[in-house]
Amino acid sequence: MGLFPSVLGKFRGDPPPMENMVGKSPEPEPELPPDMLSSIFALLEVPDLVRAGSVCSSWRSVYTGLRRQLRQHKQRQTPCLLYHTSESTGENAACLYSLAEKRAYKLTLPDPPIRSRYLIGSSHGWLITSDERSELHLVNPITGEQIVLPSVITLEQVKPIFDDEGAIHKYELWEPRYTALAELLGHEPSIYALDELRDRLYFKAYLFPDPQTGSYIVVLIHNPEYQISFARAGGCGWTFLPPGWNYQECIYKDGLLYAVTGTGAVDAFDLSGSTVTRTTVLGDMKNSISEHIYIVQAPWGDMLQVWRQQPIVAGDADSENIMETSKIFVYKIDMAAKKLVEINGLHGHVLFLGHSQTQCLSVEEYPQLKANCVYFTDDDRFISLYQNSKRDIGVLNLESGCREEIVPQIYCTWPNPIWITPSLRMMHSGLM
Repeated sequence: MGLFPSVLGKFRGDPPPMENMVGKSPEPEPELPPDMLSSIFALLEVPDLVRAGSVCSSWRSVYTGLRRQLRQHKQRQTPCLLYHTSESTGENAACLYSLAEKRAYKLTLPDPPIRSRYLIGSSHGWLITSDERSELHLVNPITGEQIVLPSVITLEQVKPIFDDEGAIHKYELWEPRYTALAELLGHEPSIYALDELRDRLYFKAYLFPDPQTGSYIVVLIHNPEYQISFARAGGCGWTFLPPGWNYQECIYKDGLLYAVTGTGAVDAFDLSGSTVTRTTVLGDMKNSISEHIYIVQAPWGDMLQVWRQQPIVAGDADSENIMETSKIFVYKIDMAAKKLVEINGLHGHVLFLGHSQTQCLSVEEYPQLKANCVYFTDDDRFISLYQNSKRDIGVLNLESGCREEIVPQIYCTWPNPIWITPSLRMMHSGLM
C-alpha cells in the first residue's frame, strides 16, 4: 500500500523496534492523514479493524468516526467461529477465531455472562441468546449492543407460574391442542424452573432483514414439535404461525418465510399481510429423519437443501460419544417440478453449517475460504446435554470427502461454538 514501515507494523501487530526497547529515542514518523487512514480502515475485515482502532489515539479516533458512518465500511466479512473454552478468561469472555487470519481474538461481551447463556442462533453479525430465566436477547459481540426480545411468556405455548409475592418462578409448557402428542397427554402442561425451560423449548433462532418495513424480524423454531413463532422489531410479543411441525431451518425472502422440515418438505409462510398464510411448496422427500437438513439461498439464485449425516462415534477417555459429520449432500429445490435435484459440487462456492444461519458464499468474493468445501460446527438439538464434549467442528471437501480441523482439538465448555459474520452495524442505525 506504500505505507511507512512503522504503519505496516501497526497493522501486522509487530513488536516495537529493538532500539525503542533499550531507551533510544526514536525518530518521529510521519502520520497518515485521517482521510487516508479512514479509506484504508474501510477495506479491513472487522477483527483487523477493531485491532487497528486500539493501536493509538489517532487511529482510535478514525475507527470511532468510521463506526459512526457505517456505510463506509464496505469490506465483505469472512465468517468467524465464536466459542468459549476453559482457558477463556472470565465469565463474559469469548474467543473469535478468524478464518481470514487463522488466529483467535478475545472478546468481552455484555452481561448476563456469555458463560451462562445458550446460543440459539446467529445471523447478520448478531447472536440470539437465552439467559438463565429463559429470556431471549440479540447481542452484537463486536459492538456490545444488546436488545431484549419479547418475553418467553408471550409464546402461545408458555404460561407463567407466580409465587406468593407475584414474581414468576416457574413456567408451564403446553402442547398445542391439535397435536397427536397433546391428545395422548390429555393437554397437561409440563412444569419447568426458570433456567430449565430453555433446555426443552428452544431449538434455533434467526434474525432477518425485512425490507418491507425497513427493520427486522426474529424467527424462532421451538418445542413442542419444532414449530415456529416470529416477532417484529419493537413488537411486544411472539406470533405463532399456522400449524406445522418438525421444522429444521428457515430463510426469509420477499416477504415469504421458507421453512424446511426433517423430511425435506418446504413450507412458505406469507408474513406480508395482517393474516399469515401457509403454502406447501415441496412435499416430503423422505420418510425417516436421519440427517440434519438445511435450506439456503445460493448466490446464483437457486434455493438449496443440504443434508448432513452425523453418525455417533465413540468419544475418548475424557468425553462422551459424539455425533461426527461424515457426509454432506447438496440439492437444488426445483419448485416447478416439486423435486430435489442433486448438485455435484459447489463450483467455486462454500457452505457454512451449524446452529447459525446457513450461508453459501463465493470464494471469488471470499478468497481466504476453500472452494467446494463445507465449514461446519455442532448442530445437535440436544447439545445442552453435552456441554463438555469434544466438538464436531471442521471442513469437509465435497469432492474428495476428506475432513480437516479448523482449530485443532477444541474442547469447548459452554456455550456451543457458532459461526458469526462480524458486523459493526448498530441496530438503531438502520438495517443490519
